[in-house]
Amino acid sequence: KTVEKSLERLEKEKEELLEKKNFFDREQAGLRMKASENQKQQQNMADEIRLVVEEQSGKTDSITQDTWEAGKENLEKEIRERQQEYRSLKENSRKAQETLQGFQAEKERIASSIETFEVQQKEIGEIPEAEIREQRAQASERKKDLAEERKELFSIQKGNQDVFQKVQKRREEMTTAEKEYAWIRNLSDTANGKLNGKAKIELETYIQMAYFDRILRRANLRLMTMSSGQYELKRQEQSKNQKEKAGLDLNVIDHYNGTERSVKTLSGGESFQASLSLALGLSDEIQASAGGIRLDSMFVDEGFGSLDEESLEQALKALAGLADGKRLVGIISHVSELKERIDNKIIVTKQCNGENMGSSIRIQ
Repeated sequence: KTVEKSLERLEKEKEELLEKKNFFDREQAGLRMKASENQKQQQNMADEIRLVVEEQSGKTDSITQDTWEAGKENLEKEIRERQQEYRSLKENSRKAQETLQGFQAEKERIASSIETFEVQQKEIGEIPEAEIREQRAQASERKKDLAEERKELFSIQKGNQDVFQKVQKRREEMTTAEKEYAWIRNLSDTANGKLNGKAKIELETYIQMAYFDRILRRANLRLMTMSSGQYELKRQEQSKNQKEKAGLDLNVIDHYNGTERSVKTLSGGESFQASLSLALGLSDEIQASAGGIRLDSMFVDEGFGSLDEESLEQALKALAGLADGKRLVGIISHVSELKERIDNKIIVTKQCNGENMGSSIRIQ
């Protein structure tokens, strides 16, 4: 297609240059003819002037002075006119010569261009017109197919663009939702004690910890009394394993040796003292926190058998202080030493003989 356009352009330029060449040839011939005519006119004019001068010179003797003056003026006038015409013809001849030279230069340029175009045409060679037309027809058909394909792809692209815009919108919404979810998930993990690298403390346990600390403060008043100032309960702030739930485990501070250890290391009697102190601390906290609630009775089941005589004395002293004549404190125990220390007793006796199977009670 490019070669075909180049050939058409070259042919057209060649024709235009040939037309210009012919035109300049005609102009050149006309100018040459006109220059020749100007030269002839100049020669004729010079001859006429010379004849007139000679004629006037021969007639000088036979005419009068007035006639001579009049004739002289006419002759001078005619000479000036002829001279003016001669100068005009000479100027026209010069201009015609310049124009002719310009035409000749243009003619040479055109001839060189024609020669160049002919060389280019030879280099291009013979063009198989039928083959080129066939290729052009195939290209036109291909262009038509591509136009249909482009139309189809444009439709697909338009649909994809709509989908992309919707996806972008949903993506922004999803990003916002993910940020909100991350915040809520973090809050949920915090409330459920599932944060990585943190103690596994649930929200419920966290709230219980606040109340537990208050109960411990009251329980330690009892335990310090029972243990003669040796033991003090303390909530375990750091769990041994962060994978396990924490927050309500207890340690005990031994003021005798300045150590802190788990309550699991306490002996049986010491554990009973700690448990009793916690029960009493819970009772005190409930009555202090909830207005109108009063615990008028408490029952302590077993545990006294593990206490030595001094510890038993201190435990009973704490329970007596708790009763203080205003509360009923019941002790369920098989320890014989308590019988002498308790004024009011309910004695339960098992019966396993004959028909009287069961238990009997008596108040003492």
